[in-house]
Amino acid sequence: MTALTLSTSGAATLRADALVVGVTKGPKGPVLAPGAEAVDQAFDGKLAAVLETLGASGEEGEVTKLPAPAGVKAAVVVAAGLGGVPAKGDGYEGEALRRAAGAAARALTGTKKAAFALPVADADDAAAIGEGALLGAYAFTAFRSDGGGKGASKKGEPLAEAVILGGKPRDKAFKAAVERATVVAAEVNRARDLINTPSNALHPAAFAALAQEAAKEHGLAIEVLDEKALVKGGYGGLMGVGQGSANPPRLVRLGYTHPEAEKTLALVGKGITYDSGGISLKPAGHNETMKCDMSGAAAVFSAVLAAAKLGLRVNVTGWLALAENMPSGTATRPGDVLTMYSGKTVEVLNTDAEGRLVLADALTRASEENPDAIVDVATLTGAMVLALGDRTFGVMANDDAFRTAVHEIAEAAGEQAWPMPMPAELRKTMDSPVADIANMGVRNGGGLIAGLFLQEFVGEGITWAHLDIAGPAFHESAPYGYTPKGGTGSAVRTLVRLAEHTAEGDLG
Repeated sequence: MTALTLSTSGAATLRADALVVGVTKGPKGPVLAPGAEAVDQAFDGKLAAVLETLGASGEEGEVTKLPAPAGVKAAVVVAAGLGGVPAKGDGYEGEALRRAAGAAARALTGTKKAAFALPVADADDAAAIGEGALLGAYAFTAFRSDGGGKGASKKGEPLAEAVILGGKPRDKAFKAAVERATVVAAEVNRARDLINTPSNALHPAAFAALAQEAAKEHGLAIEVLDEKALVKGGYGGLMGVGQGSANPPRLVRLGYTHPEAEKTLALVGKGITYDSGGISLKPAGHNETMKCDMSGAAAVFSAVLAAAKLGLRVNVTGWLALAENMPSGTATRPGDVLTMYSGKTVEVLNTDAEGRLVLADALTRASEENPDAIVDVATLTGAMVLALGDRTFGVMANDDAFRTAVHEIAEAAGEQAWPMPMPAELRKTMDSPVADIANMGVRNGGGLIAGLFLQEFVGEGITWAHLDIAGPAFHESAPYGYTPKGGTGSAVRTLVRLAEHTAEGDLG
């Protein structure tokens, strides 16, 4: 992973392969952001004019490279767009800094050392720049023949070292901010690696084994229920989804505890390592990216590890509901009835609505420990993508204040989210003539119906929220900002920040 450091060196005097400065979009052309003064001086005060000549405008996501002039020790100057000029007295938004640093880091693939002279007013700004640089420098090469092996090409390697200028290396707040950014980015990138890993290399047992290795490394408690234990325990949702696959399901419990913790937060992740749709087979064109259907479990796994690495004063349990949804002679059929871990029966009308089945068992099991709050994360419904698009996840909850808190925490973390309702009248559409509930209701409002289904399996009196990350979990278009093509690690930053709030006694 890219190394991240702070430096008090001047932008023009630090030796680096590249120097990143910020530029904003002004009413009459690009405007240099604070931090670029020394570089502008080396350009005889004409850097903005040169950038405009090269077609730069300062628009967000824009990256312009130009040779460094005499007086600048770096070889290349990289101007990263920050968007509009802040109002007088206002600082730059953390997300703008994060995206600019990320876009610059992506553009510097193959570069050894880059210095970031973006605006730094406080430790939060330094953290945003560092986080953006580390996330933007991400690359998944595990399955390429030159992916780090002997004789591997240096050209495709991510940025090796990022130096944040304008920070205070000896200041406790700055040091803590950079350390946190390093941990959070590492765990987001861990989630990305898991999501990008092909399903033939990451079936439920393989995922569970990785969790066991990480638990041992970071001193976490871990319990893994295999298919025999799941059958014995009555986990009908997990077994019903996984019984059609040659790779049987697993339920993993990870536990991080702090001796001074006063609150417990339970995180539950959907971990469908491959989703064919089962007997209700997905149509052609919808199967190719279904290795990403375990993004929720990846986010939960990484968030628990981040809490442990940061030493947060909170207890965090992570539940990974792992299964592979495949069609076969042993697969669950539409019309079958499953008896869930809670004892409720579910008529399966569509085997492609499988995520809610594995989550239901995990939610019931997590509820037995009576945590202060439960948050589940899942690539659950295409309906949520239709409602909110590819970059925003939906937030539902059984408590309006908690839903608002989670939404605000997500936005503060730099993740786009939107609160969604849970209309009581939609619950009736899941009534079944043969079971307690069906796993499908009416088509309209499908994302909301999925949330209502999950709510049925949350323990009484427990505060709960549901994050449907089906849109932002896997990015299929061109990279932007610090977001790569492929797995994004969506929700990791939100969960970490939620754990921090919980540690501080504020669950919303």
